[in-house]
Amino acid sequence: MDRYAPRDWQPHEKPSLPGSPSTPLHSNPKRLAYALVGLLVALTGGLGNSLVVANLIYLQGAIGATTAEMAWLPAAYVMTNVSMNLLLVKFRQQFGLRAFTEVFLVLYALVTFGHLFVNDLNSAIAVRAAHGMVGAALSSLGLYYMVQAFPAKWRMKALVLGLGASQLALPLARLFSEDLLQIAEWRGLYLFELGMALLSLGCVLLLKLPPGDRFKTFEKLDFLTFAILASGVALLCAVLSLGRIDWWFEQDWIGVALAASIVLILAGLAIEHNRSNPLLMTRWLGSGVMIRLALAVVLIRMVTSEQSTGAVGFMQYLNMSNQQLHSLYVVMMIGSVAGLLTSALTIDPKHLLLPLIISLALMATGSVMDSYSNNLTRPENLYFSQFLLAFGSTFFLGPTMVLGTRNVLTNPRNLVSFSVLFGICNNLGGLLGSALLGTFQIVREKFHSSHIVEHLTLSDPLVAARVQSGGSAYGSLLADPSLRNLAGIRSLSNAATREANVLAYNDVFMLIAVIAVLTMIWISIRALWLMSTTKAVAATPVQPSVTNSGAISS
Repeated sequence: MDRYAPRDWQPHEKPSLPGSPSTPLHSNPKRLAYALVGLLVALTGGLGNSLVVANLIYLQGAIGATTAEMAWLPAAYVMTNVSMNLLLVKFRQQFGLRAFTEVFLVLYALVTFGHLFVNDLNSAIAVRAAHGMVGAALSSLGLYYMVQAFPAKWRMKALVLGLGASQLALPLARLFSEDLLQIAEWRGLYLFELGMALLSLGCVLLLKLPPGDRFKTFEKLDFLTFAILASGVALLCAVLSLGRIDWWFEQDWIGVALAASIVLILAGLAIEHNRSNPLLMTRWLGSGVMIRLALAVVLIRMVTSEQSTGAVGFMQYLNMSNQQLHSLYVVMMIGSVAGLLTSALTIDPKHLLLPLIISLALMATGSVMDSYSNNLTRPENLYFSQFLLAFGSTFFLGPTMVLGTRNVLTNPRNLVSFSVLFGICNNLGGLLGSALLGTFQIVREKFHSSHIVEHLTLSDPLVAARVQSGGSAYGSLLADPSLRNLAGIRSLSNAATREANVLAYNDVFMLIAVIAVLTMIWISIRALWLMSTTKAVAATPVQPSVTNSGAISS
């Protein structure tokens, strides 16, 4: 029997998309097993990188690297994660997703195991690159396992849970990573990461996904396109990850890499545009439908960067340790889980835009609340605002995915293109948000610092008194009055820098709120316009009606 010949499926078993598994009926215990494995696999796909991101400063000391060198670790993960989406869809259509996952889980485990014995920057980057490759497969695998756990009538809820489970990795990593460091220092993180990889591999081997149809999909030109586009996207990820650290205009390699990435991406798209059977459907990707969807995902992902780049960075700048931030991380975790569960319970295919608007409204509210922070702000002051942001960051994902897949169901050939688009927008949106907000924070700190310093003159009695009080704190250590005066000036300078950074972070929070509000207004206007056209079309019996759920994707 030809393995690529389509099978005769029962109506309830037929795979929804090419490359996806069939959906036979399962017993309740088996459904529970599929749900648990799906959750484990989805978390494994993002938890290793999240553990590194949450402890980047500590690992920097353990490896003995600079800040710029350490930035290559999360960058390497995103580079390979985005690139593998180009081949993953066709690979699972021709060979099956499980085969890909097993191969790369073994590779991931071997590289992680080797890093335990070779603790240097190169091996750490290799682990993150391997994790990025396997993470691309694990996110899809977790989604398919979750689909098996629910009956057909709850299939959309399963889609939301499977997609959103991987988003819990970062708040979860922040909760217990400090305990792992106490067990075996930096090796504790990688031992846990290795254990998760081996556990996922065992579960995937024991509980297999049902078979699906296979098709001969690969062409030789696909690999040329992959090499060109993957190189271009990787260079772009490197620029966005390190631009604000090496600074955009200070290092020549940033300009060269950015120019090369643009040339490579355009070259890859040009090849695909002129192919008879392309890997990427460039005409479909360039349609207004997909451009609006991509822009919405990027903007929302930029807003969700408030937690990692904004609030957590602000608390760490105020010298809050992980132990002091633990309660805040618990609130973030609760908010993320609540948003995910609420999205799964309330998702309605007829009203997919409403969750996006609600998410943006909640995140805008939280950002405005954070914009009134000061140097006395502590984690408990951010509980409510960060709960709103965490809730919104997972509440929008499922409906956004459904908006895109709706266009794929009408033409399965667009599946590869949509998977690549959603993966790139999701990952690059986060990178772009971190790069934009980090750069904006540095620029605004310089601005506020210059304004504060220009008003600090020793001729001002208040300034002179502050310098004198600052120097008197060193009276028992410094007998020389000039040295005490210098210590007082340094103390005042540190206070000015701290206040400038606080004001800069407030500006960042307000910028996020502005982006969220503008995006919400754009989506709302689009929805209202389509609702008005829907009523006009509904009044004409000859023409088919249009639902308002396709506001972005119509």
